Amino acid sequence: MTEAARTEADLDLIMRIIPHRYPFLLVDKVRDIVVGESCVGIKNVTYNEPHFTGHFPGMPIMPGVMIVEAMAQTSGILVGLTMDLVDKNAKVYFMGVESCKFRRKVVPGDVLELHVKALRGGGRVWKFEGRAMVGGDLACEAIFTAMFDVAKG
Repeated sequence: MTEAARTEADLDLIMRIIPHRYPFLLVDKVRDIVVGESCVGIKNVTYNEPHFTGHFPGMPIMPGVMIVEAMAQTSGILVGLTMDLVDKNAKVYFMGVESCKFRRKVVPGDVLELHVKALRGGGRVWKFEGRAMVGGDLACEAIFTAMFDVAKG
């Protein structure tokens, strides 16, 4: 199967596309991939993640910036499959976040669904709409822009 024909990405494929690693890899799998258009990342939120020791003791809540980062990582996987960047050592850089709103807490035990849709792309700079959902409830929404850089050689 060609990478562009995939509708799902497991953890192995994810790590062949984006450079993030534990404890900063925030996507466990991706489903419903429509190359060049959209996908849904899955993040299983667990109590043993390092940010929960300080955010907040006795009341663990996933930091909002981590939710936005998880949406961005999901979009990086979509672009990686769209632009055939598997095993190409591509880097992804945030360029901007707009209209970001947080609607509900994300806590250990939640399954975070990261719905991303490409609004503009095709080259190095892409713009996305993201929605983070928990059990059908909107937790976060944002518009964000990222640049993709592929190592030469």
